[in-house]
Amino acid sequence: MPRRKPTLSPSRITTYLACPMKYLWTYVDSRGKWYLKAKSYYSFGSTLHKVLERFHDSGDTGVTTVGDALKVYEESWIDAGYASPEEMQEAYGEGREIVANVIEEELKRDPGVKTVAVEKFLRADLGPFVLIGRVDRIDQHPDGTLEIVDYKSGRWTVTNEDVESDLAMACYQYLVRKNFPGVPVKATIHALRSRTTGSASLSSADLAIFENDIRVLGEQILATTIDDVAPSVKPLCEGCDFLPLCSKDPRYA
Repeated sequence: MPRRKPTLSPSRITTYLACPMKYLWTYVDSRGKWYLKAKSYYSFGSTLHKVLERFHDSGDTGVTTVGDALKVYEESWIDAGYASPEEMQEAYGEGREIVANVIEEELKRDPGVKTVAVEKFLRADLGPFVLIGRVDRIDQHPDGTLEIVDYKSGRWTVTNEDVESDLAMACYQYLVRKNFPGVPVKATIHALRSRTTGSASLSSADLAIFENDIRVLGEQILATTIDDVAPSVKPLCEGCDFLPLCSKDPRYA
């Protein structure tokens, strides 16, 4: 039986680019799992994603109003990672307000725009590895354009330039173009707190360059081992779950 190809996702790639050691502790070296702690921002974001997933899922007819969405929010609330009950209650109240405002806005959107997928898993074989990604939502516009919508619960603002330079959004565009060839594609980041959006669309030439670059980077990532990387002090170290592991390395400085 042929060996299963390794996979890389936007989150794995961006983690590696931010800190190779964090990538290795998170995804490669099993020692890292004992140091992982729950994060309040993951819990908060996951709760909001669940509400929006159910609202936009055409197969889920039980979430069609702001009231329905708030009920799902309450049922889906994840309380892990908060420093205190007070912090959690503040976040809970903020989340309710975000859900109410976002759903109210979604109810007013152009009826010609149809959601065709939520939490869509996509993959593309790049030879040495398979690029994978899960898209929050895909909308189809009247002209046939497929719009990738990525929710961000932790940011207040987003611009078109942010989307154009975002590696994860490039990955998603590449994956959608590979799985739906010949269809126009654009990517949008939706900053939920401010209900602002930014959009961009990479050309075929851009995506051809991206394909080559991501293949080279992916091979580099997969070839990297703990022995190859000397832990170094960087701003990300503050609050990192893996700092106790890195600080034990005599090369850490």
